[in-house]
Amino acid sequence: MLNELTICELAARLGRREVCARDAMQACLDQIHRIDGQVHAVLSCDAADALSQAADADRAIAAGVSHREKPLLGVPIGIKDVIAVRNQPLNCGSRILGNFISPYNATVVEKLKQAGAIVFARLNMDEFAMGSSTENSAFGVTRNPWDATRIPGGSSGGSAAAVVAGECIASLGSDTGGSIRQPAALCGCVGLKPTYGRVSRYGLVAFASSLDQIGPFTKDVRDAAVVLSAISGQDPLDSTSVPQPVPDYAAALNGAIRGLKLGLAREYMIGGLDAQVGAAVQAAVKHFERLGAQIVEISLPHTDYAVAAYYIIATAEASANLARFDGIRYGRRVEGADPTDLYGKTRGAGFGPEVKRRIILGTYVLSSGYYDAYYLRAQKVRTLIRQDFLDAFQKVDAVITPTSPTPAFKIGEKADDPLQMYLSDIFTISCNLAGICGISLPCGFTANPKLPIGLQLLGKPFGEETMLKLAHAYEQTTDWHKQKPPLAAH
Repeated sequence: MLNELTICELAARLGRREVCARDAMQACLDQIHRIDGQVHAVLSCDAADALSQAADADRAIAAGVSHREKPLLGVPIGIKDVIAVRNQPLNCGSRILGNFISPYNATVVEKLKQAGAIVFARLNMDEFAMGSSTENSAFGVTRNPWDATRIPGGSSGGSAAAVVAGECIASLGSDTGGSIRQPAALCGCVGLKPTYGRVSRYGLVAFASSLDQIGPFTKDVRDAAVVLSAISGQDPLDSTSVPQPVPDYAAALNGAIRGLKLGLAREYMIGGLDAQVGAAVQAAVKHFERLGAQIVEISLPHTDYAVAAYYIIATAEASANLARFDGIRYGRRVEGADPTDLYGKTRGAGFGPEVKRRIILGTYVLSSGYYDAYYLRAQKVRTLIRQDFLDAFQKVDAVITPTSPTPAFKIGEKADDPLQMYLSDIFTISCNLAGICGISLPCGFTANPKLPIGLQLLGKPFGEETMLKLAHAYEQTTDWHKQKPPLAAH
C-alpha cells in the first residue's frame, strides 16, 4: 500500500517512475474514506485540490525534476488545523472561527510546497491547541489507532493519528508544551519539536507565542530530518525566527554515536511513572549504552516548578492572543445590546470550557496586583529551568527521558480533572520553557492492551543534528517503529 510508505521510500519509487504521485495521493484518500469514521483525525479534505497537486508533481517528475532538488516532491502531507493553508478552512478546533477560510499560506506551508509536497487535509486538534488528549476539539474526539477507546494524545492528536493510521505520509503539528511529542509517543510515531526560532511561526494561530513551535510527525527519524530541513530557516515575516544556517539533517544520520554522552535526569524518574513505561525507557538507556553512548546522571533541579511556571506563562499569553476573537472582524458573531455584550455572548458561545478556563486563569495572573506574584515570578523560574539545561549540556550531548508518564488513557478518563490532564505533559513542558529541541520516538509497547511507549531525547539549542543522530541510531537497531496498529489495516 503506497500510503504505508515512508517519505524516503515513496520518493525513491517516484524517482524511479515505479509509481506516480497521483496513485500515492489516491491511496491516502482511500484510507481516509476507509477508516476515518473510526479514527476521526481528518476535519476536512479537498480531494480535488490534492489530486491536482499530485498531477502537478507527476508532470514535474516527468520533466526531470529530481528529489535532490525537491525532496518532498509528490509526498502527501497533512496539516494541523492551527496552521494556515490558503483557501482551506482554519478553525483551530473551535467554533468561534465559524466558516473562516485562510487567505494566505503559513511560511511552513510555502516551504513544503517549494519542496514539492502535496499539502492536503485539515487535521483535528484540541481547541486552540489547549489540551493533552484531543478531547477538547469542537468537532469531536480523535481516537487512537491502536485502541479506539483511547485518546491519541494532544493537542496535535489528529496529526499523530493520521500518520500512524496511514491517512497521510507525514504531517505537521505544533508544540507548546509537548503537543507534538506526547501524541507521537501515545500513537507510536516520531514527533519532533524544533528549537524555538528554528522554524517560522508565521501563519500559526498563536496559543502562547514564546512557547509555540511547528514540527513534523513522521513514520521514522530519517523522514523527520527531511521535513525539518524543508521547513527550517529564518523568515522575515517572523521576528523570532533565528538567522542560523539550516543543515542537511538527513546527511548526519550515519549511525556514529560512540562516545556521545546522554544525560539521565534523576528528577525525571518520578513516582507517578507507569511501570511498563519506566521499564521500556530503562531498556532503551541500556540499548544506547550497547551502541557506544555514555550514560551520565545529571540534575535538573528546578524541574518540580516547571508545570506551575508553564501554566502561568502559557495561560497569560493565551489570554492576550485570544483577545482578537471578538466577533467583530471575522469568525462567529452572536449579536448583543452593545459591544461588551456582543463580546461576551460571542466568546461564551464560541469558546469551549478548557479555552475559557485558561483565558480566565491567564487574565487573572496578568491582572493588577497579581502580575508580580505570578507572571513575573514564573518568568524568573523559566530562566532557572533554561539555565539547568544549559548547565547539563556542558556535560552531555542530549538528555534522555520518557515522553509521557503513562500510555494512552481511556477517552473521558481525565476529562473531569484538569490537573491530572495537565500532568500528562510533565516530561515535555520544560523543553518549551527552555526553548530547546526535543524528539519522541517509539521504544516499546505495553502488554494487554498493546499500546505504544515513547522515548524522548532533548537536544541543545539548535542541536537537532546530534539529537537526530542519536534517535536514528536507536531506531535502526530496533523495530518498534515498524509495527502497525490494527485500525490501519482495516
